[in-house]
Amino acid sequence: MTEHVGIVACSAEGAALCYRTICHEGARLLGPRAHPQVSMHTHSLADYVRCLERHDLAGVAALMADSGRRLAAAGADFLVCPDNTIHQAHALATAQTVLPWLHIAEAVADEAAARGYRRLGLLGTHWLIDSDVYPSRLGARGMACVKPGAQDRDAVGRIIMDELVRGDCSPASVAVLQAVVRQLADRGCDAVVLGCTELPLALDDTNAALPTLDSTRLLARAALRRATRTQESQSPEAP
Repeated sequence: MTEHVGIVACSAEGAALCYRTICHEGARLLGPRAHPQVSMHTHSLADYVRCLERHDLAGVAALMADSGRRLAAAGADFLVCPDNTIHQAHALATAQTVLPWLHIAEAVADEAAARGYRRLGLLGTHWLIDSDVYPSRLGARGMACVKPGAQDRDAVGRIIMDELVRGDCSPASVAVLQAVVRQLADRGCDAVVLGCTELPLALDDTNAALPTLDSTRLLARAALRRATRTQESQSPEAP
């Protein structure tokens, strides 16, 4: 028996990658073509952006919580949100819903700790970079969070909002992202957090100057572990 995953979506590309990862990688735990039940709900990205632009975290949380309640009604057992930026409102949203939530930055911090990283660069929207979503959780594990400079923040944010959320990324934009990662490496970072769920469309370990921590897939894998834990606990012990 597996648990039913509820995806509180925000932007389409990141949510789709999270969904695909759960479904595709579920087979490794459950057998060929098998995966847990998954339901998804999303409000319009424009609704979220309007709230973010006016610094209305209560409004962001209300949208997240509404999706959470709809997913609970659909039978979900727990919730994930494959969007880093709106995790600023995570605590407000969880207080308004009955289901447990996984936290994307905790999934990243778990992986960073397991791999022994100590100084992590962070890429994401300017809303995320200006927030405490990652510094608080990485700092609690004794890891530093290094943010790009102001010009690089603006460039990364533009690429995310103008291209990646639409599933596009020009070669020139990929080059810009790679340059930002190189600068983080020069500042002593030993890995980089892809703190936008669309960034894996442009960057990965094959083209970045630092090892990448793919927040989208790490959250999806955490969801898989949670969804299959009952089944794992019931598996017979090896002789």
